[in-house]
Amino acid sequence: MLRLVALLLVLANGIYYAWSQNALRAWGLERPTQAEPQRVRQQIRPEALKLVSAEEARSIAAAAQAAPAAPAPTECLQAGLFGDAEAALLRTRAEALLPAGSWSLVPGSTPARWIVYMGRYPSADYVAKKRGELRALHVAFEAPGSPALEPGLSLGSYATQSEANAGMAALAQRGVRTARVVEQRPAVQGQTLRLPAVDEAMRPALQGLAPALAGHTLQPCG
Repeated sequence: MLRLVALLLVLANGIYYAWSQNALRAWGLERPTQAEPQRVRQQIRPEALKLVSAEEARSIAAAAQAAPAAPAPTECLQAGLFGDAEAALLRTRAEALLPAGSWSLVPGSTPARWIVYMGRYPSADYVAKKRGELRALHVAFEAPGSPALEPGLSLGSYATQSEANAGMAALAQRGVRTARVVEQRPAVQGQTLRLPAVDEAMRPALQGLAPALAGHTLQPCG
């Protein structure tokens, strides 16, 4: 009996060995493949992996924590011009709401502007008549941009009086006879509010500053 059991064990071992070596493939007894090549293809730079000790891992973590955080993004904003009374009110409001050193009031100015002008006319009907004449001459026009010059027409806007005079001379050659050069707005001196580094933490305070901006809006610095 023991000899039979021993013989069966030897036979079973032999069969298992033959199966593990795929020697029984011809009889349909193939050992299943355990390889997963798709996992190998999914690896990203496996040669870059490096084993470190626990002490090295702690040093790396401590260095990461000690590294300075990236600065928050900021934006430069400005508003103005403000007259003396407006600037005084704005200064009081800014000192109460904004961090010291985060803002300043700097001198600024708005240059004068000149236009080639036709007017003032006695009525809207007369303005409509002049518009028709200018269209016939293919001359562009627009509202003069100043209540003091209404009703009237602007035939061009210029940064200097000399440029406006040259523009009027060119229009005279095209048949415009009654235009003249006038100052649309005078040069204005004042102060500009400048905030060089506005971050998200400052924006709620800027909302509280709005009533003191006298209708001006904060714009990106030019």
